[in-house]
Amino acid sequence: MDVLHTDLFTAPIDLLQIVIEHISSVSSPDGHRIDLLRLLQSLRDSRDYENIEGIRNFFREFVSLQQELKVSFTVPNRQILSNLTPTPNSNEVVAAFINFLLLMVEVILHFKEDWIARVKGSFQNLRTELGFLISFLGDTTMHLQPTKTILIDVEEVVNGVGSFLSSFFLTIVVFILINRVKKAHTRMPDLGVVVNEVRSLILEDIPLLTTKLKGTIDIKDLLREIGSLLDFFIFTKNDQVVETGILDLALSDLLANFETLKTKMKKHCIAVSKMPSDMAPKTGVVSLFIVDSVLDDLMDLINNKSDSIVVVNDQIVTLHEELMLLGSSITDIALQHEAEHEELVIRSRDIAYEVEYVINSLPHVWYLSLRLPQLIDKIRLIMIAVKETKNNVDVVRMSIVSKHPHELVESESKEPPILEDVVVGFDNVQTEIVEQLVRGTDKRQIISIFGMPGLGKTTLATKLYNHHHVLYRFHNRAWCTVSQIYNKKNVLIEILSSMSNSKRDTYMEKKEESLVEDLYKNLKGRRYLIVVDDIWDIDVWNDLKRCFPDDSIGSRILFTTRIKEVGSKASPCRVKELPFLSEVECWGILQKRVFQDENCPKKLLDIGKQIAKNCRGLPLAVVVIAGILANMEKKKQLWENVARNLSSYISEIPEKCIQILQLSYNHLPLHLKPCFLHFGAFREDMEIPVRRLISLWVAEGFIKKEEHKNIEDVAREYLMELIDRSLVLVAERRYDGGVKTCKIHDLLREMCLKIAEENNFLKFIEHYDDDEQWFFSQVSTYQQHHCLSISSGKFADSPLPFGLHVRSLLCESFVTNLTELISCGYKVLRVFRGNIQYGLEHLVQLRYLEVSFKLPPLERYPFHKLEFLVVDNSDGDGKVEIPEILLNMVSLRHMEFRGGAYFSKSSRQRATNSKSFQINNLQSISYLSIYDEIDEKILRCSPNLRRLNSRVGNGSFDFLNQLESLKLDKIFYFPPSLISLPLSLKKLTLRFMEASRKQMEIIGRLPYLEVLKLVYVDFGGEQWNTSEDEFPQLKYLKLERLIIAEWNASSENFPTLQRIVLKCCGNLKMIPSSLGDIPTLQKIEVYECAQTTIESAKKIQEEQKEMGNLLDVIISGNIR
Repeated sequence: MDVLHTDLFTAPIDLLQIVIEHISSVSSPDGHRIDLLRLLQSLRDSRDYENIEGIRNFFREFVSLQQELKVSFTVPNRQILSNLTPTPNSNEVVAAFINFLLLMVEVILHFKEDWIARVKGSFQNLRTELGFLISFLGDTTMHLQPTKTILIDVEEVVNGVGSFLSSFFLTIVVFILINRVKKAHTRMPDLGVVVNEVRSLILEDIPLLTTKLKGTIDIKDLLREIGSLLDFFIFTKNDQVVETGILDLALSDLLANFETLKTKMKKHCIAVSKMPSDMAPKTGVVSLFIVDSVLDDLMDLINNKSDSIVVVNDQIVTLHEELMLLGSSITDIALQHEAEHEELVIRSRDIAYEVEYVINSLPHVWYLSLRLPQLIDKIRLIMIAVKETKNNVDVVRMSIVSKHPHELVESESKEPPILEDVVVGFDNVQTEIVEQLVRGTDKRQIISIFGMPGLGKTTLATKLYNHHHVLYRFHNRAWCTVSQIYNKKNVLIEILSSMSNSKRDTYMEKKEESLVEDLYKNLKGRRYLIVVDDIWDIDVWNDLKRCFPDDSIGSRILFTTRIKEVGSKASPCRVKELPFLSEVECWGILQKRVFQDENCPKKLLDIGKQIAKNCRGLPLAVVVIAGILANMEKKKQLWENVARNLSSYISEIPEKCIQILQLSYNHLPLHLKPCFLHFGAFREDMEIPVRRLISLWVAEGFIKKEEHKNIEDVAREYLMELIDRSLVLVAERRYDGGVKTCKIHDLLREMCLKIAEENNFLKFIEHYDDDEQWFFSQVSTYQQHHCLSISSGKFADSPLPFGLHVRSLLCESFVTNLTELISCGYKVLRVFRGNIQYGLEHLVQLRYLEVSFKLPPLERYPFHKLEFLVVDNSDGDGKVEIPEILLNMVSLRHMEFRGGAYFSKSSRQRATNSKSFQINNLQSISYLSIYDEIDEKILRCSPNLRRLNSRVGNGSFDFLNQLESLKLDKIFYFPPSLISLPLSLKKLTLRFMEASRKQMEIIGRLPYLEVLKLVYVDFGGEQWNTSEDEFPQLKYLKLERLIIAEWNASSENFPTLQRIVLKCCGNLKMIPSSLGDIPTLQKIEVYECAQTTIESAKKIQEEQKEMGNLLDVIISGNIR
């Protein structure tokens, strides 16, 4: 067995790994520090040091590099960082170095208890003091004024800690070396010779240990103690205790230095608090509802009544009252969507973030007593500005509208030139819309084309406008562009000048009402086509429609819009969603753009088609990439590079195109902007499960809490708004048309990342560990961003990135055999996805936790705010035991165990002894094993469950009267039995269950059941007979791998059924023909079934066609 992976040796090796990563992060490509790094990596990775000679050689080289080790344990100097872009400021550099020290201390505290028993308390105090320093450095307001003096004092103290930890690290290096020798030899009678040899090498060759700790500490005493530690690590039993006097004394001296430093810090803070300042904005993206979250944090403090903060309790109460007043006021003005208002909303958001940081990361009462009054004063100043703004709403609006509206419309509305001559594609859509324009009712009609930016809506409208049938049909044609800033007079002038070919100056002097009259008279009695391009608001049409007479002579108005709701409100039945181009159409555009009238060379044909495919059907992406290829040498290798790195090329699209895309973002309401930008946290082309997305939004605080409404339902409404605004694509729908998974186009994702980074909202990191000095080159960025998303196969070899203000950390790479650490530097982290062995207890603000393979020991951690827990144990060793503490977490609402879970022995014992459980707020559990009545009793403490995915033996669920979705699977070694069900069910899935006729009748009479999926269900025979009045609300029925041969049913049994899915039902002879008479039936799908079943489906379709009904039938495969 490898010693590196035994429990005994995990922590020392982890400490070595932390130091290796730190040295790597501050090393230049050449120089002695690289030699030190190589030496330590060899110690971690190889077995070259399995004898005393190997140890001697290692130490002689180690001695020669002592100065480099010493420098690595001090705050990096300015020279090291001067050539980095961006250059981190001094506070950030010191904070990053403290984070390194905290990671070391974190691992030391996880050494075997008897190794550090007498100094563990001192190490814990050291962690607390370092944690306070790092928090102080992150409190931006305290550092807007010059702070060089206090920073020098901080550096001096932390360098002392670094010097101490370097000495401790030396002991660990020796320990690892000697253990390699010990493990390599089964018989080693004189191991003391090895220890003495090492001790001799230390005394003789390593002046590094002339420590900075304290001149009074005798270096020989310290060396003797290191020797005794070596003896202890190697020879002692678990019940022996090492003398640790020198280490204890050294730690005491360090902690005394912190007390001296805090005295200086108090003076500094008092001086700074009296200076006028404002907290520097961390992000330009407004999350409107952060105030609600911070109010909850303040209320927790008030209700906690901790003795440690009783001195400032009144100030906390006042702060809560003032912030609550600000929150209600700012919500009102945020709905106005005015530029001036947005500035106030940002200020309010920033003060909320500042309050959150201070109360959650700076526990010292003396510090709070200085900061809380300052925060209260800031809030009151913002409230004064809010009241002034409310009194001047009309004035503000008028000033915005009057700012040269003509120029604004002109600058925003033009189609990007690169799309103007796209002629490939749209053929079917064009034919359909031309038909609607020139035929049909004589009543005036509105036809809307909607779709995402860059899809070619304006291009298609231009083709329609100039189509020969349209030219022949309409007496008058006119084109106007509305765009985001609507000015009625400009629109009227544009239409009139377009119709008459007159110059705009002809109409400029006329009043608005006169223009309305002129337009009406020009159109009266004439068949006209008006194109209203780029309309963003239905109020525009409501304002203009009286200008367009309806003489019942076939006039048409054509909208183009990015927002589905605009078209739906104007004319619900005439909204055409512009589809993405096919791969063939994309290739047609690409080939024409690159090669003009020539054909693509054969050597580039396959890679060219792949590039076209990677554009995902968006014309704007196709023509941008075509422009790049047209100016590139026609070499296969170069084109392959474009195919591999398409997103990086797309990100270089012309600024004009970016502006066209960004209009959609600019037009978003404030509450939707963070939700949209959050899509940048996911990998390119990823189909995102909606449940996961919504959970993250809620945990981040993006969603408004509405009374009498489930917060996840509100989040779904936000998602549908983004979909209807053509910013988010539906990847997969549910049975009822709801969205199961969604995604974002690569071009919009690049825009998303660009805006998110510019506004310090989100940073997406890929393969960052390949970059030299990534740690310090990125630290300033990380501290400012609210969300870090890391996708890298190599990530697990590196420590977690560092950022004091990071609220969300999403790590895509999970590796089981490597340890990830997190320090107490994450003060406001709300969302974490990744693997952690050390430091999880510091993440007390977590709302969302996703870990892989196993559940961390949650009983150690006070996660009283946790709402979402996900354990991805699908590839692990088995199901997870649910500890009793999870059932008692008041805030926890969703638990997901992808590989299954079961109630703990202690919970079952408690239930067996008839002890009651605390009622919790769980709303969903998946994937839970329920063995018997004892588990059922435990489940009764979760009466608010809305969704349950379970493996069952026996039991009942009728007590879950809020349950809407239930999936039941058989536990194989239990006799399967269907149990009683709650009447509230809307969705039921049964797998590997037995269901008698009586049990199916019970299911059939569930009053709200809309979805029923039966997979491997045994009806006790080959016949399924349904009775009258069954399944009154059922809309979706799926039968998979059933052994039934005969299904007897009528349309009365399923009066509202919309969709039938049959899969691998080889025995079934036919689908009941009477089901075709169900008036709501829309689709029948048959997969891998008998030929007679397929024929019965086709027959039903033909019968319905003869009756004039449209029924979609999908057939795939058959069993003959």
